[in-house]
Amino acid sequence: MKKLVIIPAYNEQASIERTVQDIKENAPGFDYIVINDCSTDNTLQICEQNGIRVLKLPVNLGIGGAVQSGYLYAYRNGYDVAVQFDGDGQHSAKYLEDMADMLVENKADMVIGSRFITNEGFQSSFMRRMGIKHFNLLIKMLTGENITDPTSGMRMVNRDLIKLFSEDYPKDYPEPESVVQIIAMGKKVMETPVIMNERTEGVSSISPGKSIYYMIKVTIAMIIARIRK
Repeated sequence: MKKLVIIPAYNEQASIERTVQDIKENAPGFDYIVINDCSTDNTLQICEQNGIRVLKLPVNLGIGGAVQSGYLYAYRNGYDVAVQFDGDGQHSAKYLEDMADMLVENKADMVIGSRFITNEGFQSSFMRRMGIKHFNLLIKMLTGENITDPTSGMRMVNRDLIKLFSEDYPKDYPEPESVVQIIAMGKKVMETPVIMNERTEGVSSISPGKSIYYMIKVTIAMIIARIRK
């Protein structure tokens, strides 16, 4: 099986080299591609200087567009499995092989790395946990499924979803919306416990000022995604 790690990166100069090294050491069965979303820092230069495989976007697309670019790359290059993986050092590559085994053995369409099954490691801030709980309840109401970590950026998919996401993927804060979308289509989504690290450098794309916009927009988008299917 061809397996790809998609690493969306915007201004991750402090952690991108460490993130790629983690994948090389702990998930050697995976290829990787960094999607440089027009970073204004030295992310691109660090990748080029260290021989890191990088796809350079011509314009800033945001997280959804960057990840979709990764799925398009995966589809066009014949990958069977693709996993989204943050470039800020919060995710650990040691879980990737087990996630791939779970995906294949259970014939799942998506496997999500969840920090809230065993509640170990960094659990995010209080306000974000409240937002995550809101989306958890909304997904349960809309689909009947209990997704404990619907905003997790550590998500692995099979070939069918690689194709789907290469053609149609939410643009802003895509994780909860896309989960509703695929569950409504009858796809099988599973979770597995992972331990995540706290971001130590760089800045999150979701600032406090965007939180209200995030909650309202994604809530509406999730409801529309369910109605559409």
